[in-house]
Amino acid sequence: MNATLTLVPTLAPAAPVAPVAVPTVLFVESRRATFTDHVLDRDDVNVVLLRFDSVPLTEEYVRRTAHVPTFTLNTSAPLEDEAARYLRWVKGTPALPRPRFFCNPNEALQADAQRFAQLVDLPHLSQEQVGWVRDKTTMKDRYAELGIPHARYRAVTTKQDVVAFGEESGWPVILKPIDADSCIGTYRLDTPADVAGVPDLDPKLRWMAEEYIKGQEFQLCAVVTRGVVLDAYLSKNPVPILEVLDGKINANITYAPSEEIPVDARELAQRLTDGLGIPHGYLHGEFFLKEDGSFVMSEVAARLSGCEVPMNHGLAYGFDFLHVILDTYLDRVPHPRYTNDRAVGDLLLPTRPGRVTHISSAQELLRLPGVIGAHLTAAVGDVLDPPRASHASTGYVHVEGATAAEVEERMHAVLRHFELTVAETGEGPAS
Repeated sequence: MNATLTLVPTLAPAAPVAPVAVPTVLFVESRRATFTDHVLDRDDVNVVLLRFDSVPLTEEYVRRTAHVPTFTLNTSAPLEDEAARYLRWVKGTPALPRPRFFCNPNEALQADAQRFAQLVDLPHLSQEQVGWVRDKTTMKDRYAELGIPHARYRAVTTKQDVVAFGEESGWPVILKPIDADSCIGTYRLDTPADVAGVPDLDPKLRWMAEEYIKGQEFQLCAVVTRGVVLDAYLSKNPVPILEVLDGKINANITYAPSEEIPVDARELAQRLTDGLGIPHGYLHGEFFLKEDGSFVMSEVAARLSGCEVPMNHGLAYGFDFLHVILDTYLDRVPHPRYTNDRAVGDLLLPTRPGRVTHISSAQELLRLPGVIGAHLTAAVGDVLDPPRASHASTGYVHVEGATAAEVEERMHAVLRHFELTVAETGEGPAS
């Protein structure tokens, strides 16, 4: 069980002290809107946005952030030239506090964002570290150096390579792009015939074949400051994430602080932090416990977890998790104080292609046992074309319970109640 961190009161200073300068952070925009909004709402930090012109943004978001100092990076220009232009921009804007801290929650931009931070003399991960937390084969090479159990794997370029790996290592086999997320382009292949049935491997992407691990999947999140894990938080997935592509329950459930958990979460997080040289911020990992209880590390990232996992942790433990996360990027040592002892999870609501003719309302879902929040992203009249990805949904609900098992039971009740009716595009409403 995770130990509770408490805030230790201190005596007031005997004499006045000079005011502490407000720090300024260069913050990379990403699709993690909840975290971005939190950062922009804080009054104890100045924010300068680093906007990559390759990242699509909504008109509403651009209008809402128009007042925030923003440097838009031209991705078609050499990164060194853009770094020099940024430094001129900062120097030529006297009213702009120069950023001394850096935060990148954007997984896809990890390599360029960290390299840019290095070029403008901000805290950053080295390109070697970026490989460890972004490139799935380099990541597992590092696991091997650290003695961390992991699935067998091999880089592949053709379907024949995949079949050869399966014949040598056994079936099933997982096929995935090396730098993808959300299960995009990921397949479980049970036989050579299944390999023939998947799309040809896109030569613009790098691919890998991996041993299939049968067992319970977990997600590990940790807050790291100055190389030390302050605390770690464990979630379980009711089914392995890849199985949600087949329509199974899509959820993450944070264990209650008082629950017994199957691993020493903080020790595992510290081992990963040490091995990857993570200086601060959010460490996110996934692992399996096989049916015989043995441990297999899956993947790790130096950025916020997906879906609503960070919010689950804050709701379960009763503290402002997003506030604590940003503090670590500002070289602070936060002392989170926990006020809740419950399990909380986010359940992604089902989706399917077509025009929505009926969908359960948030008000309906909030009346169900344990539901403490509901957010729908689809409405009657919307045309849905969900991607083959683990984040595809029509919204989500937050569900609480005394234990993770109770939360899972309540989530299944939500799924039994939830209704989504769609018509083929171009048809009239369902009768």
